[in-house]
Amino acid sequence: MAFLALPAALLLGFGLYWFQPWKLWQDATVHESLPAAAPSAAAPAPTRSPAAPRTLAQGTLISHEHTTTGTAKLIRLPDGSHTLRLENLDTSNGPDLRVWLTDAPVKEGTAGWRVFDDGKYVSLGKLKGNKGDQNYAIPADVNPSDYGSITIWCDRFDVSFGAAALTSA
Repeated sequence: MAFLALPAALLLGFGLYWFQPWKLWQDATVHESLPAAAPSAAAPAPTRSPAAPRTLAQGTLISHEHTTTGTAKLIRLPDGSHTLRLENLDTSNGPDLRVWLTDAPVKEGTAGWRVFDDGKYVSLGKLKGNKGDQNYAIPADVNPSDYGSITIWCDRFDVSFGAAALTSA
C-alpha cells in the first residue's frame, strides 16, 4: 500500500493545481473608476477629440459555464483611445480567467460556451476580479468596430464563464 501513496499524492497535487477548487469560494472585488485617458508613452498628436468619455456600445452579460451578471461597455476616452469597462460584474472566480474582445456571436446556454476562440479575438488581459467595476485598455492597433462581443474566458479549460453582445449605444 505504501507504494501507492506517492502516485496518489502526485495525482492529488496535480488535480489541485489544475482545477484550483478553492477559487470557487474566494472573491476578488475591484472598484476602478473610469479612466480619464489611457496611459501613453508618446505625446498625443494634436487632434480634435471628444470632451468626455463616450459609450460607443454596450451589452448585458449572460451566463455560460458559471452564473455571470453585469454590463460591458466599449468607451472612447477623451484622448481617442478605447477601453472596455465591466460594471457590476458578478461571476465565479476561476483559474486563468481572461477578458476577450471577440467577433463571435453570443449564444445562450451550452451552445455559447466554446464559440469565442473559433474566430477573431483579442485578449485584454487577466480578469482583475470576479466582482465589481473594472477597465481594460484596448490596444491602439485594434479597431473596436471589428468585434461585436466580449467574454470572460477561462483559458485553462477553453470555456466562457459569461459573455455580452455589444450593441451601439
